[in-house]
Amino acid sequence: MTESTKTVSKKASKKLRAKISDHLLGGSVAKTMPLLLAAVASAAPVYAQDNTQDKDNLELEEITVTGIRGSLKKSMNMKRNAKGIVDAINAEDMGKFPDTNLAESLQRISGVSIDRQNGEGSKITVRGLGPDFNLVTLNGRQMPVASIQDTSASSSRSFDFANIASEGISAVEVYKSGVAGLPTGGMGATVNIKTTRPLQSPGMKATLGAKAMFDTSRNSGTSVTPEFSGLYSNTFNDDTIGVALTGSYQDRKLSFNNFNAGWRGSFFGDQNDWGTLPQPGTDGADRHNNRPDATDVYSTTQNVGYGLNDVDRERINGQLTLQFKPVDSVVVTGDYTYSEMSLETRRNDMSVWFNHGVTTSDWTDGPVAGALLYSEDFGASPSDLSFGGARFASKNTNKSFGMNVEWTPTEALRLELDYHNSSAKAAPDSPYGSNSILSTASFTLQSQSVDFSEEFPVISVGQIDGLTSIDPSRIVSTGSSFRNSYMRTEVEQLQAKGSYEFDDGIVTSIDFGAAYTENNVRSAFANVQRDTWGGAGPASDLPDDLFTITSVADKFDNFDGSDSANLIDQWVLWDFDRMVSVVDEVYGACGGNGQCSSTDWDVDRRTKEEQYSAFAQVNSTFDIGSTVVNFNAGLRYEKTEVTSSALSQIPVGTAWVAANEAVLIFAPEKDFTTLEGEYDNWLPSLNLSIEPREDVIIRASYSKTLTRPGFADIQGGQTLNQLFRIGGATGAQGNPDLLPYESKNWDFSGEWYYGEDSYFSVGYFRKTVDNFIGTDVVSGTPFDLPNPFSGPVFDAAVAAVGGDDDLVAIRNWIFANADPSMVEITGVDANGDTTGSIFGVVGQDDTLGFTLTQPVNQRSEKLDGWEFSLQHTFGETGFGVILNYTVVNTDAQFDNQTNWLETQFPLIGVSDSANAVGFYEKNGLSVRVAYNWRDRFLSGIIQGEYAQRLPAYTEEYGQVDVNINYEFTEQLSVSVEGINIFDATQRVHGRHPNTVLFGAQSGPRYNVGVRYKF
Repeated sequence: MTESTKTVSKKASKKLRAKISDHLLGGSVAKTMPLLLAAVASAAPVYAQDNTQDKDNLELEEITVTGIRGSLKKSMNMKRNAKGIVDAINAEDMGKFPDTNLAESLQRISGVSIDRQNGEGSKITVRGLGPDFNLVTLNGRQMPVASIQDTSASSSRSFDFANIASEGISAVEVYKSGVAGLPTGGMGATVNIKTTRPLQSPGMKATLGAKAMFDTSRNSGTSVTPEFSGLYSNTFNDDTIGVALTGSYQDRKLSFNNFNAGWRGSFFGDQNDWGTLPQPGTDGADRHNNRPDATDVYSTTQNVGYGLNDVDRERINGQLTLQFKPVDSVVVTGDYTYSEMSLETRRNDMSVWFNHGVTTSDWTDGPVAGALLYSEDFGASPSDLSFGGARFASKNTNKSFGMNVEWTPTEALRLELDYHNSSAKAAPDSPYGSNSILSTASFTLQSQSVDFSEEFPVISVGQIDGLTSIDPSRIVSTGSSFRNSYMRTEVEQLQAKGSYEFDDGIVTSIDFGAAYTENNVRSAFANVQRDTWGGAGPASDLPDDLFTITSVADKFDNFDGSDSANLIDQWVLWDFDRMVSVVDEVYGACGGNGQCSSTDWDVDRRTKEEQYSAFAQVNSTFDIGSTVVNFNAGLRYEKTEVTSSALSQIPVGTAWVAANEAVLIFAPEKDFTTLEGEYDNWLPSLNLSIEPREDVIIRASYSKTLTRPGFADIQGGQTLNQLFRIGGATGAQGNPDLLPYESKNWDFSGEWYYGEDSYFSVGYFRKTVDNFIGTDVVSGTPFDLPNPFSGPVFDAAVAAVGGDDDLVAIRNWIFANADPSMVEITGVDANGDTTGSIFGVVGQDDTLGFTLTQPVNQRSEKLDGWEFSLQHTFGETGFGVILNYTVVNTDAQFDNQTNWLETQFPLIGVSDSANAVGFYEKNGLSVRVAYNWRDRFLSGIIQGEYAQRLPAYTEEYGQVDVNINYEFTEQLSVSVEGINIFDATQRVHGRHPNTVLFGAQSGPRYNVGVRYKF
């Protein structure tokens, strides 16, 4: 081959790769598989043997590759041809995604970790940035999100992948570096879910699948539930009309059993407060072995409990896609996506509570000390052994309608117009509300203790009257709480974008576009609570046949310590619905009508975000000697306008009611108050890739990305404290003027594509995140209220008594001497008793000033890390492996040796992670064994009853999944899947591993399925 031939060959290969990359990342429909395009590009010397062949007239044969290796090839070539740092997972065949849950698939990508709920993937963390920092799109469109919280209104922006079935998904792309054309919101990553397009794969294709799911976790025995899925895709009229329809139904019944603990503060050893240990030399100090030293930090136990949870989940997904190609240059696509997930959890729990009276304890060494044993003796005042019941029920509904028109008026110019209207709603699915609890108790405890020395916290009790077991005839009804949480998001988006390709010159193409997005979010919460926690009535009010007794130890047999001989191995269970009926009839817990939930919202937030954006990006491909260089530079402009309203108590006046106490007078009805804000951002992106040889790519990338603040931080309205003093009033408010989190991202990677479907890559990333949110105070005069501590009447009283330091004397003077025409007074009796109120007078008294706490942008943090990936197939043996490991580092960590009142700004979710997948695929048999591991990470900072800043560390977790598939014919295949086959457990602790917060055991589940392809 001559040098000139090599040059022509390389230029043809270079241009093909550039076109492929533009086509893929531009979101247009490719007519040929990315695998084949990349293979042809890399095999350019074959075409170059014919020097007369026109590079623009190359004809590519379309090849369909399915199975594990086919999926890996497509994913590898998408990564190879991408602009920036991109990873992807592709379906093994139409309607056959590698995992039944998209989050479970995403965790196989380096840098991606998942949070699990009910034993399966729910939300993702990418490169140490948690779920709220990642944006999920569907076919390039911003997805609405909705979730509900147990005890408050949701403020989250995170997407729950459990809502989406995998059968209708063709690929999932994870963009780790910024690209100008991507929607904003994904500071960690932007995840784009791609669905089936019929014109992309012409002809009739259809599949039907059925599975039986065996869930071994069910407390009442192994549960067998069905799952059905189907896909139909066809094209007509010479492949100018296409229709695709997918649908799936899954019913799952599972259980998980959990233990949990609450803690009182984090104290230094020399503190003396309620809940602390007695100081050395004081009464009772000798009952605490190895007591924490003065500078040691420790926490004391507030409560410990066990929970038994039965979960019923039903998921329905469907999508209809219609495509029309009236002429070769125009493709019109319309699609409608629907998903619905109903989730119900019934829980029975048992717990003990500590009053911190006569206590005994053992401790580990400091500087952060953990309890080994904590016990309390109640003497002549027995305490309660609590037995609770709960029912959580919600329904998540997602709807998305979209229209897309793609027009290619010339070979060089491509234009696209896309519109969609989508909604997501999370709402209660029970007459009791979304989160409802009832409590009962047996007030028979003489003593109680908890052993924290092993994984499982062991509760031991001593009862009065010589009781050695639980006596249902002594159980009484206590309190109840019926909570209602609601969230709805609506997204309307219009996007216009295009690209223009140049035939010659260093610039190969230009991408451009503009978009408008309107995001309307409502989240609300209400609670109907009965605070009879000390007992609502005698035990005779509750029939004994309500209760059954079960064991404890066998529910937690995978945790060390659960086999302790000291464990109270009894558990009282009762039916929630029957108990509600009884307590409603006897105590009126639901007003006597059984409808316990309320929509008289305590919290009601309504936020509208309008986002205006435009972008442009220049793409270039050129040679430096024999090295191919690809470069693009882009700039995105974003302007966001925020209008946020919140339901508030509206003050209409003020009253001075005691010596140094005044109150706000609120209107009988709540109303909405509104705040506004806006910000704009310029987001550059630069991506460089160098190909020193055909199988090696070196990349460098710089970008700025952003994530918008949570909805609680930008809520409108004020929450004003009713009581105020002479120094002024206080309250809190949201801040719609908050700037978004903004990250400056550096990425470097080297990729070696040494085989047809094998590669090795190593990458380094660094992020500097600005605008972390803290709190500060601002001054204001909301509602222009009169201040009874400041005005002509108050000034006259000060002058009369000779100073403003004796408020009692000032009040008495006003009651006795003030001009009735200038002040309104109540509460003075015939004897001159001045225990009444002095009301502020509008227009006369000075305006009342408020000190308002609000969220503010305060800090910057940094994180960096390394990603290592290997994908290797062993020739024609059918064997292969996928290995990846991610290391993430940050200085923004929680300091466990600080006081619990000190504000900290740690990064949530930062952890190392690894995956190892081994597979075999040959002669119709495919086997895949996957191990996923995530190291310990900070999962939250608990803000408890006492405003405690207590860290929650999720301990390291590893899970093994197995999938076996056998094709009897080209049409018929069967599969067996095992998920979490070794029954891995989850555990969360606080400052010390013994300060356990939560633990859960679920169990493995197995799927047996059959699939027929037409």
